[in-house]
Amino acid sequence: MRYYIVAGEKSGDIHGGRLIQALKQEDLQAEFRCWGGACMQQASGKLVVHYRELAFMGLAFLGSLRKILRYLQYCQKDLLNFQPDVVILIDYGGFNLRIARFAKKHHIQTFYYISPKVWAWNYRRVHKIKAYVDRMFSIFPFEQDFYEKYDYKVDYVGNPLVEQVKLHKTNPRFLAENRLDDRPIIALLPGSRVQEVKRMLPTILSIVPALNRYQFVVAAIKDLPTELYEQAKKTKGVRLIYDQTYDVLANAYAAVVTAGTATLETALFHVPQVVVYRTDALTYRIAKWLVQLKYISLVNIIAGKEVVSELIQHNFNTQGLVKALSKIIGDSNHRKIQLAGYLSIKQVLGERQASERAAKLMVHYLGSR
Repeated sequence: MRYYIVAGEKSGDIHGGRLIQALKQEDLQAEFRCWGGACMQQASGKLVVHYRELAFMGLAFLGSLRKILRYLQYCQKDLLNFQPDVVILIDYGGFNLRIARFAKKHHIQTFYYISPKVWAWNYRRVHKIKAYVDRMFSIFPFEQDFYEKYDYKVDYVGNPLVEQVKLHKTNPRFLAENRLDDRPIIALLPGSRVQEVKRMLPTILSIVPALNRYQFVVAAIKDLPTELYEQAKKTKGVRLIYDQTYDVLANAYAAVVTAGTATLETALFHVPQVVVYRTDALTYRIAKWLVQLKYISLVNIIAGKEVVSELIQHNFNTQGLVKALSKIIGDSNHRKIQLAGYLSIKQVLGERQASERAAKLMVHYLGSR
Protein backbone atom coordinates (compact mmCIF):
# COMPACT_ATOMS: atom_id res chain seq x y z
CA MET A 1 0.00 0.00 0.00
CA ARG A 2 0.98 3.61 -0.53
CA TYR A 3 1.23 5.91 2.50
CA TYR A 4 1.42 9.71 2.44
CA ILE A 5 2.51 11.01 5.86
CA VAL A 6 2.55 14.65 7.02
CA ALA A 7 4.30 15.92 10.18
CA GLY A 8 5.03 19.58 10.83
CA GLU A 9 7.55 19.57 13.71
CA LYS A 10 10.45 17.70 15.29
CA SER A 11 8.44 15.48 17.65
CA GLY A 12 6.11 14.51 14.79
CA ASP A 13 9.12 13.58 12.68
CA ILE A 14 10.48 11.29 15.42
CA HIS A 15 7.13 9.56 15.95
CA GLY A 16 6.56 9.40 12.19
CA GLY A 17 9.91 7.69 11.70
CA ARG A 18 9.02 4.98 14.22
CA LEU A 19 5.55 4.56 12.69
CA ILE A 20 7.08 4.05 9.22
CA GLN A 21 9.40 1.36 10.60
CA ALA A 22 6.42 -0.39 12.22
CA LEU A 23 4.31 -0.12 9.04
CA LYS A 24 7.12 -1.76 7.07
CA GLN A 25 6.91 -4.73 9.42
CA GLU A 26 3.16 -5.05 8.85
CA ASP A 27 3.10 -4.24 5.14
CA LEU A 28 6.06 -5.59 3.14
CA GLN A 29 4.88 -3.76 0.00
CA ALA A 30 4.61 -0.36 1.70
CA GLU A 31 5.57 2.76 -0.27
CA PHE A 32 5.96 6.14 1.45
CA ARG A 33 6.03 9.83 0.67
CA CYS A 34 6.58 12.15 3.63
CA TRP A 35 6.63 15.66 5.00
CA GLY A 36 8.83 15.63 8.11
CA GLY A 37 12.52 15.52 8.91
CA ALA A 38 15.59 13.33 9.17
CA CYS A 39 13.85 10.49 11.06
CA MET A 40 11.09 10.07 8.49
CA GLN A 41 13.53 10.47 5.63
CA GLN A 42 15.82 7.80 7.04
CA ALA A 43 12.91 5.41 7.64
CA SER A 44 11.14 5.95 4.31
CA GLY A 45 13.77 7.20 1.89
CA LYS A 46 11.34 9.89 0.70
CA LEU A 47 11.06 13.46 2.03
CA VAL A 48 9.08 16.12 0.21
CA VAL A 49 9.43 19.10 2.59
CA HIS A 50 11.36 19.46 5.86
CA TYR A 51 9.33 20.47 8.94
CA ARG A 52 11.54 23.50 9.59
CA GLU A 53 9.79 25.15 6.61
CA LEU A 54 6.48 24.82 8.47
CA ALA A 55 7.51 25.87 12.00
CA PHE A 56 5.44 28.94 12.93
CA MET A 57 4.33 29.94 16.45
CA GLY A 58 1.65 32.24 17.76
CA LEU A 59 1.02 35.29 15.61
CA ALA A 60 4.29 34.74 13.71
CA PHE A 61 2.28 32.76 11.17
CA LEU A 62 0.49 35.97 10.06
CA GLY A 63 3.66 37.19 8.37
CA SER A 64 4.03 33.86 6.59
CA LEU A 65 0.47 33.25 5.42
CA ARG A 66 1.45 33.36 1.76
CA LYS A 67 4.21 30.82 2.36
CA ILE A 68 1.87 28.51 4.30
CA LEU A 69 -0.79 28.68 1.58
CA ARG A 70 1.85 27.90 -1.04
CA TYR A 71 2.90 24.78 0.89
CA LEU A 72 -0.74 23.75 1.33
CA GLN A 73 -1.31 23.95 -2.41
CA TYR A 74 1.92 22.08 -3.07
CA CYS A 75 0.95 19.34 -0.62
CA GLN A 76 -2.49 18.96 -2.22
CA LYS A 77 -1.03 18.71 -5.72
CA ASP A 78 1.65 16.26 -4.60
CA LEU A 79 -0.96 14.16 -2.83
CA LEU A 80 -3.03 13.78 -5.99
CA ASN A 81 0.06 12.92 -8.03
CA PHE A 82 1.09 10.20 -5.57
CA GLN A 83 -2.43 8.74 -5.23
CA PRO A 84 -1.90 7.05 -1.84
CA ASP A 85 -4.14 4.41 -0.26
CA VAL A 86 -4.12 6.53 2.90
CA VAL A 87 -2.99 9.90 4.22
CA ILE A 88 -1.55 9.71 7.75
CA LEU A 89 -1.51 13.06 9.55
CA ILE A 90 0.62 13.60 12.66
CA ASP A 91 -0.52 16.38 15.05
CA TYR A 92 0.06 19.88 13.50
CA GLY A 93 -3.68 20.58 13.39
CA GLY A 94 -3.85 23.91 11.57
CA PHE A 95 -2.16 22.56 8.45
CA ASN A 96 -3.16 18.92 8.65
CA LEU A 97 -6.90 19.43 9.10
CA ARG A 98 -6.90 21.34 5.82
CA ILE A 99 -5.13 18.41 4.19
CA ALA A 100 -7.71 16.05 5.76
CA ARG A 101 -10.55 18.08 4.23
CA PHE A 102 -8.85 18.01 0.82
CA ALA A 103 -8.22 14.24 1.06
CA LYS A 104 -11.86 13.60 2.00
CA LYS A 105 -13.04 15.65 -0.96
CA HIS A 106 -10.93 13.46 -3.25
CA HIS A 107 -12.04 10.19 -1.61
CA ILE A 108 -8.66 9.37 -0.07
CA GLN A 109 -8.70 7.46 3.23
CA THR A 110 -7.44 9.64 6.11
CA PHE A 111 -5.90 8.53 9.40
CA TYR A 112 -4.72 10.80 12.22
CA TYR A 113 -1.86 9.65 14.47
CA ILE A 114 -1.48 11.93 17.51
CA SER A 115 -4.56 14.08 17.78
CA PRO A 116 -4.42 17.87 17.59
CA LYS A 117 -4.99 19.23 21.10
CA VAL A 118 -8.65 20.05 20.53
CA TRP A 119 -9.28 19.15 24.18
CA ALA A 120 -7.18 22.18 25.15
CA TRP A 121 -8.75 24.80 22.93
CA ASN A 122 -11.02 25.30 19.91
CA TYR A 123 -13.42 22.43 20.58
CA ARG A 124 -15.13 23.22 17.29
CA ARG A 125 -12.32 21.42 15.45
CA VAL A 126 -13.77 18.16 16.77
CA HIS A 127 -16.54 18.50 14.17
CA LYS A 128 -13.93 18.88 11.42
CA ILE A 129 -12.15 15.77 12.65
CA LYS A 130 -15.43 13.83 12.63
CA ALA A 131 -16.16 15.03 9.10
CA TYR A 132 -12.73 14.54 7.52
CA VAL A 133 -10.81 11.89 9.50
CA ASP A 134 -11.70 8.23 9.04
CA ARG A 135 -9.65 6.91 11.98
CA MET A 136 -8.01 8.63 14.95
CA PHE A 137 -5.13 6.98 16.84
CA SER A 138 -4.66 8.81 20.14
CA ILE A 139 -1.68 8.85 22.51
CA PHE A 140 -3.41 9.98 25.71
CA PRO A 141 -6.00 7.82 27.50
CA PHE A 142 -8.22 10.79 28.37
CA GLU A 143 -8.69 11.55 24.66
CA GLN A 144 -10.99 8.54 24.30
CA ASP A 145 -13.41 9.97 26.85
CA PHE A 146 -13.14 13.44 25.34
CA TYR A 147 -14.02 12.29 21.81
CA GLU A 148 -16.73 9.96 23.09
CA LYS A 149 -18.66 13.02 24.26
CA TYR A 150 -18.87 13.99 20.58
CA ASP A 151 -19.87 10.47 19.47
CA TYR A 152 -16.51 9.83 17.79
CA LYS A 153 -14.64 6.60 18.50
CA VAL A 154 -10.83 6.72 18.69
CA ASP A 155 -8.18 4.06 19.28
CA TYR A 156 -5.79 4.65 22.19
CA VAL A 157 -2.51 3.08 21.04
CA GLY A 158 -0.24 4.10 23.93
CA ASN A 159 2.16 7.02 24.12
CA PRO A 160 5.14 6.91 21.72
CA LEU A 161 7.33 8.75 24.21
CA VAL A 162 7.12 5.83 26.63
CA GLU A 163 8.64 3.43 24.09
CA GLN A 164 11.07 6.06 22.85
CA VAL A 165 12.52 6.70 26.31
CA LYS A 166 12.52 2.99 27.11
CA LEU A 167 14.51 2.17 23.94
CA HIS A 168 17.08 4.90 24.52
CA LYS A 169 20.58 3.64 25.31
CA THR A 170 22.48 6.25 27.30
CA ASN A 171 26.03 6.94 26.15
CA PRO A 172 28.28 5.78 29.05
CA ARG A 173 30.95 8.29 27.94
CA PHE A 174 28.55 11.25 27.70
CA LEU A 175 30.17 13.22 30.56
CA ALA A 176 33.74 12.69 29.37
CA GLU A 177 33.00 13.35 25.70
CA ASN A 178 31.30 16.64 26.56
CA ARG A 179 33.91 17.72 29.13
CA LEU A 180 31.43 17.76 32.01
CA ASP A 181 32.65 17.38 35.61
CA ASP A 182 31.07 15.67 38.62
CA ARG A 183 28.87 18.62 39.71
CA PRO A 184 25.10 18.04 39.44
CA ILE A 185 23.74 18.95 36.01
CA ILE A 186 20.78 21.24 35.48
CA ALA A 187 19.39 20.60 31.99
CA LEU A 188 18.06 23.60 30.09
CA LEU A 189 15.53 22.79 27.35
CA PRO A 190 14.54 26.10 25.69
CA GLY A 191 12.34 24.57 22.98
CA SER A 192 12.48 23.18 19.45
CA ARG A 193 11.32 26.23 17.50
CA VAL A 194 13.13 29.46 16.64
CA GLN A 195 10.58 31.70 18.38
CA GLU A 196 10.62 29.56 21.52
CA VAL A 197 14.40 29.63 21.90
CA LYS A 198 14.48 33.39 21.27
CA ARG A 199 11.93 34.05 24.02
CA MET A 200 12.96 31.43 26.58
CA LEU A 201 16.73 31.12 26.55
CA PRO A 202 17.80 34.59 27.80
CA THR A 203 15.64 34.35 30.96
CA ILE A 204 16.62 30.70 31.52
CA LEU A 205 20.32 31.60 31.32
CA SER A 206 19.86 34.49 33.77
CA ILE A 207 19.62 32.00 36.68
CA VAL A 208 23.16 30.62 36.19
CA PRO A 209 25.04 33.11 38.45
CA ALA A 210 22.68 32.39 41.36
CA LEU A 211 23.27 28.63 41.19
CA ASN A 212 26.99 28.36 40.59
CA ARG A 213 27.34 25.06 42.50
CA TYR A 214 25.79 23.37 39.46
CA GLN A 215 26.80 22.95 35.85
CA PHE A 216 24.26 23.84 33.19
CA VAL A 217 23.71 22.09 29.88
CA VAL A 218 21.61 23.57 27.08
CA ALA A 219 20.00 20.82 24.98
CA ALA A 220 20.42 22.46 21.58
CA ILE A 221 19.09 21.43 18.17
CA LYS A 222 21.23 21.41 15.03
CA ASP A 223 18.27 22.11 12.75
CA LEU A 224 17.88 25.57 14.34
CA PRO A 225 20.12 28.57 13.45
CA THR A 226 23.35 28.49 15.50
CA GLU A 227 23.05 32.19 16.36
CA LEU A 228 20.08 31.40 18.60
CA TYR A 229 22.52 29.86 21.08
CA GLU A 230 25.19 32.59 21.02
CA GLN A 231 24.34 33.82 24.52
CA ALA A 232 24.67 30.29 25.89
CA LYS A 233 28.13 29.96 24.34
CA LYS A 234 29.22 33.15 26.10
CA THR A 235 27.75 32.31 29.53
CA LYS A 236 30.24 30.94 32.02
CA GLY A 237 29.26 27.60 33.54
CA VAL A 238 27.04 26.63 30.59
CA ARG A 239 27.76 23.84 28.12
CA LEU A 240 25.97 23.73 24.76
CA ILE A 241 25.30 20.17 23.53
CA TYR A 242 23.56 19.47 20.23
CA ASP A 243 21.05 16.70 19.50
CA GLN A 244 21.70 14.65 22.64
CA THR A 245 18.64 15.67 24.66
CA TYR A 246 17.99 12.19 26.05
CA ASP A 247 21.59 11.78 27.21
CA VAL A 248 21.39 15.23 28.80
CA LEU A 249 18.24 14.22 30.68
CA ALA A 250 19.64 10.82 31.62
CA ASN A 251 22.49 12.61 33.43
CA ALA A 252 20.53 15.57 34.83
CA TYR A 253 19.73 16.30 38.47
CA ALA A 254 17.02 18.82 37.56
CA ALA A 255 15.73 20.67 34.51
CA VAL A 256 14.14 23.87 33.24
CA VAL A 257 11.84 22.91 30.37
CA THR A 258 9.83 24.91 27.86
CA ALA A 259 6.21 23.70 27.83
CA GLY A 260 5.59 21.03 25.22
CA THR A 261 6.46 17.40 24.56
CA ALA A 262 9.76 17.80 26.41
CA THR A 263 7.97 18.14 29.76
CA LEU A 264 6.66 14.59 29.46
CA GLU A 265 10.03 13.29 28.23
CA THR A 266 11.69 14.86 31.26
CA ALA A 267 9.17 13.19 33.56
CA LEU A 268 9.76 9.80 31.92
CA PHE A 269 13.48 10.23 32.68
CA HIS A 270 12.53 10.92 36.33
CA VAL A 271 14.16 14.37 36.30
CA PRO A 272 12.51 16.99 38.58
CA GLN A 273 11.66 20.06 36.51
CA VAL A 274 10.26 23.55 36.36
CA VAL A 275 8.12 24.27 33.28
CA VAL A 276 8.31 27.69 31.64
CA TYR A 277 6.60 29.47 28.79
CA ARG A 278 6.32 32.94 27.27
CA THR A 279 4.76 34.24 24.07
CA ASP A 280 3.90 37.66 22.67
CA ALA A 281 1.34 39.67 24.66
CA LEU A 282 -1.48 39.44 22.09
CA THR A 283 -1.12 35.68 21.57
CA TYR A 284 -1.16 35.23 25.35
CA ARG A 285 -4.38 37.22 25.73
CA ILE A 286 -6.03 35.23 22.95
CA ALA A 287 -4.81 31.94 24.47
CA LYS A 288 -6.18 32.84 27.93
CA TRP A 289 -9.54 33.40 26.30
CA LEU A 290 -9.51 30.22 24.19
CA VAL A 291 -7.65 27.62 26.26
CA GLN A 292 -9.92 25.48 28.40
CA LEU A 293 -7.21 23.84 30.55
CA LYS A 294 -5.96 24.73 34.01
CA TYR A 295 -2.38 23.67 33.20
CA ILE A 296 0.04 24.11 30.30
CA SER A 297 2.46 21.18 30.81
CA LEU A 298 1.61 17.68 29.64
CA VAL A 299 2.76 16.35 33.03
CA ASN A 300 0.10 18.30 34.94
CA ILE A 301 -2.56 17.78 32.28
CA ILE A 302 -2.18 13.98 32.40
CA ALA A 303 -1.99 13.95 36.21
CA GLY A 304 -4.99 16.25 36.53
CA LYS A 305 -3.17 18.18 39.25
CA GLU A 306 -0.01 20.22 39.80
CA VAL A 307 2.96 17.86 39.81
CA VAL A 308 5.47 20.38 38.40
CA SER A 309 5.65 24.15 38.83
CA GLU A 310 4.62 26.21 35.82
CA LEU A 311 5.97 29.73 35.29
CA ILE A 312 4.06 31.43 32.51
CA GLN A 313 4.39 34.85 30.88
CA HIS A 314 5.16 37.56 33.53
CA ASN A 315 5.72 34.88 36.23
CA PHE A 316 8.56 33.52 34.13
CA ASN A 317 11.39 35.70 35.43
CA THR A 318 14.80 35.21 37.04
CA GLN A 319 13.67 35.49 40.65
CA GLY A 320 10.67 33.20 40.22
CA LEU A 321 12.68 30.61 38.33
CA VAL A 322 15.49 30.50 40.90
CA LYS A 323 12.92 30.10 43.69
CA ALA A 324 11.02 27.28 41.92
CA LEU A 325 14.21 25.48 40.92
CA SER A 326 15.69 25.76 44.42
CA LYS A 327 12.74 23.74 45.76
CA ILE A 328 13.50 20.72 43.60
CA ILE A 329 17.28 20.83 43.97
CA GLY A 330 17.45 21.72 47.67
CA ASP A 331 14.30 20.25 49.23
CA SER A 332 14.43 16.44 49.23
CA ASN A 333 10.77 16.17 50.21
CA HIS A 334 9.71 18.37 47.29
CA ARG A 335 11.76 16.17 44.93
CA LYS A 336 10.17 12.99 46.30
CA ILE A 337 6.66 14.37 45.83
CA GLN A 338 7.36 15.33 42.21
CA LEU A 339 8.98 11.96 41.41
CA ALA A 340 6.00 10.15 42.97
CA GLY A 341 3.76 12.16 40.66
CA TYR A 342 5.83 10.97 37.69
CA LEU A 343 5.22 7.34 38.63
CA SER A 344 1.46 7.85 38.65
CA ILE A 345 1.68 9.39 35.16
CA LYS A 346 3.57 6.35 33.85
CA GLN A 347 0.85 4.10 35.22
CA VAL A 348 -1.83 6.15 33.43
CA LEU A 349 0.03 6.00 30.09
CA GLY A 350 0.73 2.26 30.30
CA GLU A 351 3.48 0.29 28.57
CA ARG A 352 2.05 -0.23 25.05
CA GLN A 353 4.37 0.04 22.05
CA ALA A 354 2.47 2.89 20.39
CA SER A 355 4.01 2.75 16.90
CA GLU A 356 3.57 -1.03 16.62
CA ARG A 357 0.01 -0.90 17.90
CA ALA A 358 -0.89 1.98 15.55
CA ALA A 359 0.69 0.25 12.53
CA LYS A 360 -1.17 -3.02 13.19
CA LEU A 361 -4.50 -1.21 13.46
CA MET A 362 -3.85 0.93 10.39
CA VAL A 363 -3.02 -2.05 8.18
CA HIS A 364 -6.01 -3.93 9.61
CA TYR A 365 -8.42 -1.07 8.87
CA LEU A 366 -7.01 -0.60 5.36
CA GLY A 367 -7.28 -4.33 4.68
CA SER A 368 -10.90 -4.49 5.81
CA ARG A 369 -11.96 -1.36 3.96
